[in-house]
Amino acid sequence: MPWFWPLAAAIELTDAGLRRFQDNLKFLVLSQEIAAPPLPEWATSNRVLLELDTMRLRDFSHPRRSPAALPVLVDAPYAGHSSTIADHASGQSLVQTLLASGLDRVLVTDWKAATAQMKDYDIDKYVAEINVAVDDLGGRVHLVGLCQGGWMGTMFAARFPDKVASLVLAGAPIDTDAGHGAIKKMAHTLPMGFYEEMVAAGSGLMPGRAMLAGWKDLQPEKQFVDKYLDLYAHIEDDGYVKRTESFERWYENPIDLPGRYYLQAIDEIFKRNRLAKGDFVCLGRRLDLKQITAPAYLLAGESDEITTREQVFGAAPLLGTPAGEIVRKVVPGGHIGLFMGCNTLADAWPAVAQWIKSLRSAQA
Repeated sequence: MPWFWPLAAAIELTDAGLRRFQDNLKFLVLSQEIAAPPLPEWATSNRVLLELDTMRLRDFSHPRRSPAALPVLVDAPYAGHSSTIADHASGQSLVQTLLASGLDRVLVTDWKAATAQMKDYDIDKYVAEINVAVDDLGGRVHLVGLCQGGWMGTMFAARFPDKVASLVLAGAPIDTDAGHGAIKKMAHTLPMGFYEEMVAAGSGLMPGRAMLAGWKDLQPEKQFVDKYLDLYAHIEDDGYVKRTESFERWYENPIDLPGRYYLQAIDEIFKRNRLAKGDFVCLGRRLDLKQITAPAYLLAGESDEITTREQVFGAAPLLGTPAGEIVRKVVPGGHIGLFMGCNTLADAWPAVAQWIKSLRSAQA
């Protein structure tokens, strides 16, 4: 009976061997769970303030928040994964960090996975719905853009400059011609036909699974070997296992994107760099980043393999913000760690929150 062999083998092992045997079985079970994890969840209690075509606007604000304080709107990445990266897990939550740092009115754009009915949504559609959300919040916000949410937030700030009190860009590719990152190389090496074929194969959508495979191929050894070796090495560390399970729930559950939005971003943002060059047209108007005069905080990962610091800091000379009101900060770690890394949340983001609070006081 094939299912009987593990029990028979275990009987013959010493105490040390039995422990290794138990670890092997536990590792195999966890590996299977990682291959098909449940969907990610929000770590912090919240309510859906708005239900729009592209997003749910989630409100994490403190019940006794100051009614006069401008809200902080976190524009989560929309690049093939759930927006829960902004509220990943207890102890690894940007939302919780901002709240604990005294920003008591915090909201997040919870971008929806694209359906067949959404395949023709373009960038204009997403910026327009950010505008709806901001208007619903009173018409002015402190805007925090994470990764792809950063260039989208920058578009919004350029199109509606009076509605942005401050702009935080974390791991956000603004000048996509800068640096020598992997995404820049992919964008300039692969022809548009390659991306168009993937969208065609997805019946007008960009399949999340295809994007996930692409991310993994950028670091095949890390994704297909190292993370499993690390899991095995820490198999008796419940905290490590729990963090791994939480991350895999997010990482291994990609979402589809509208094909039109995706192809527009590849062509106009990453291939032709039109946002940085000042000739991207959004909601009927050419965007001039010099129209953004709000204080800006630029946060980059020292070893960010997705968005290089040059692409983030490249925003500084393009903005109309006075040089003395632009903060540039490099923190240890890679791309995803910018948003949910324990050290970055403990060291870097409280400083960002204090910066926003100081602006609130000055603007009051």
